[in-house]
Amino acid sequence: MPWQASPPYNGGMTTPSTHPFSALGPDCVLDALAAVGLFGDGRLLALNSYENRVYQVGIEDGKPVVVKFYRPARWSDAAILEEHAFLAELHAQEIPAVPPLAIDGRTLHAFNGFRFAVFERHGGRAPELFDPAVLEWTGRFIGRIHAVGATRPFTERSALDIDTFGIASRDYLLANGFLPPELVEAYRSVANQALDGIHRCYERAGDVSVLRLHGDCHGGNVLWTDAGPHFVDFDDARMGPAVQDLWMMLSGERHEMVRQLSDILAGYEDFAEFDPRQLYLVEALRTLRLMHYAAWLARRWDDPAFPAAFPWFNTQRYWQDRILELREQVALMDEPPLWPV
Repeated sequence: MPWQASPPYNGGMTTPSTHPFSALGPDCVLDALAAVGLFGDGRLLALNSYENRVYQVGIEDGKPVVVKFYRPARWSDAAILEEHAFLAELHAQEIPAVPPLAIDGRTLHAFNGFRFAVFERHGGRAPELFDPAVLEWTGRFIGRIHAVGATRPFTERSALDIDTFGIASRDYLLANGFLPPELVEAYRSVANQALDGIHRCYERAGDVSVLRLHGDCHGGNVLWTDAGPHFVDFDDARMGPAVQDLWMMLSGERHEMVRQLSDILAGYEDFAEFDPRQLYLVEALRTLRLMHYAAWLARRWDDPAFPAAFPWFNTQRYWQDRILELREQVALMDEPPLWPV
């Protein structure tokens, strides 16, 4: 049987029955909306979200809305309002990002201990990221987002950096007993090698500028219509290098990623300048994301939605695969960037 964390140890976690989201049932969702003057008609659809809880709700005599309940204690009110302000800036520039609705002059609301925001519902399909025209069109809008993002910094939201995504992730996993005992030293060793490789990538890139990012800009957070893309889920918006919002659009073999990046930048550079030294950071940022993702699952393991959705997490095989994955990233970080800098 695969190794699992010992049941008596829970690292101070809550049990499923006491997890804060356990109190967020359909009645609570509808009552929260009613408290801000929106009355549901009983149609309630849970949307694909694990970090927060997001629902599409039918409204009496109105269009359906999307309501997002923020995970307790993740972001401060000030940090959430920074996200909302960023979305409002983008919307004011006619950039297709979806801002929260202002109701009674507020975008952030509270009900029964939950904080929530309400959004217009925007449909769409997944972008065809193999199409050069789609990539260029998407690049233009990311460039416009970054042009706005560069005008001022976030002050309340944590940054995408080595400490937050790398060192903190390694330390959390090692300190909280998630790894099988026989794999602890192997993980510690390869994580340290990966962090050394990330530092080398940042040293090669030099002093690159940072700006306000989408932060989680992959195809799943871009919805496509005949009018083009619109961007959703800025929950991970933070300060970081511009290339963070570009590399997750790339896939396939190296030559395919080179072509895709060229198409994206053809549109991006119509609105924002791209520093090619940031190409040294692509594999470093990928490595940070991999480390952060494993620690994110560990930090959320007390949420009953996570064991149900990620049953393969925290097995012996899972950690063996993560160790192999980091070893591969250590090698990739020492390879040349996608094109000469």
